[in-house]
Amino acid sequence: MADVDEYREYVSGRMDGWRRTAYLLCGDWHAADDLVSIALVRLYRHWGRVSAVEHPEAYVRQILVRTMLNERRRSWRREQPMVAVPDRPVTGGPESVADRQMFVALLGELPPRRRAVLVLRYFCDLSVEETAAQLGCSTGTVKSQTARALETLRTRLGGSALVAEEV
Repeated sequence: MADVDEYREYVSGRMDGWRRTAYLLCGDWHAADDLVSIALVRLYRHWGRVSAVEHPEAYVRQILVRTMLNERRRSWRREQPMVAVPDRPVTGGPESVADRQMFVALLGELPPRRRAVLVLRYFCDLSVEETAAQLGCSTGTVKSQTARALETLRTRLGGSALVAEEV
């Protein structure tokens, strides 16, 4: 019973962050909810083992990323969602809303692996090494995927300067 209470306490404070991360990974709030649900089930199933590690957050992020990548590989998943509307209010004026919508749309056009690299590096604020561990690849791959993804975003923005701090 103590494990269940510990699990509930751990999950309750992190749901919004996981949902936002999942949204940035897949670009659709409904799919993000599905990713988070899958992560919660897997986390609960392995809670005894996961709760003993130093960073259970990394386990959840890994589930989110791997599940998203696996879903994108399925042939029936080729369907593209229409415009997604953010659930939470956006601060700032109309320009801010337009900028965020444009960025989420551009992020959604990236290949899933490059999108995952950008989300983990700049939204989850992971280092190159932590991102490589989450994705199961080398640090060189993370660096090259980051560079290519940022270059794609720069090109699609019409050559305007895009630096990591803006992402």
